[in-house]
Amino acid sequence: MSPRRTQAKSLKRATAKRPERRTIAVFTEGKNSEPDYVNGLKRLPHIARDVALNLELHPQHGVPLTLVRLAVERGKDPEIDECWCIFDVEWPRNHPHLETAVSLARKHGIGLAISNPCFEIWLVLHHKDFDKFCTTADIERASRALDKRAGKSIDASQYLPLRTQAVRRAVVLEKRHRRDGTRFPHDNPSSGMNAFLHAVEGDQPAAGPDCP
Repeated sequence: MSPRRTQAKSLKRATAKRPERRTIAVFTEGKNSEPDYVNGLKRLPHIARDVALNLELHPQHGVPLTLVRLAVERGKDPEIDECWCIFDVEWPRNHPHLETAVSLARKHGIGLAISNPCFEIWLVLHHKDFDKFCTTADIERASRALDKRAGKSIDASQYLPLRTQAVRRAVVLEKRHRRDGTRFPHDNPSSGMNAFLHAVEGDQPAAGPDCP
């Protein structure tokens, strides 16, 4: 008679662990279009699965340096993996202390998505090429003409399917400024939102047609 097996069978099942979601805190200058866009990203299934996007809205939001200081403090929280600030340059009158804000962000590893002159250039790039120097008022008018909105709020669902084109166009502008030696804050027009999207969703934005 064969000896009785003395090893107890393990009752534990091998289960695949779901990767923990990254937590990204986002600070925006604007109170409407930027939060609308970020909230739209949050609703995309692959982002909701992989990333917790925490939109940080505070009464003192306003100028870029304030945003960066808030992000530096928030970044001390061990639960936060990354902090990003989304803000504008503005033309013809730039925001104050822009270079100080950028320097402080770099020192503390804060991500920056800066649009020049303003966030509306990023919105326009979803629809078409745009490579002319412009004022804030110019590009705001151009943006409203494209989506026919009455106020500052946007319908993110109109933009997110086109974000691949916007990323490509923003990269084209970056390369042009680099080639021409145009440095911040004179890199008008431009937007760093493509870097923010890469941080949030890596190399897998929604597929779309090539830029014309």
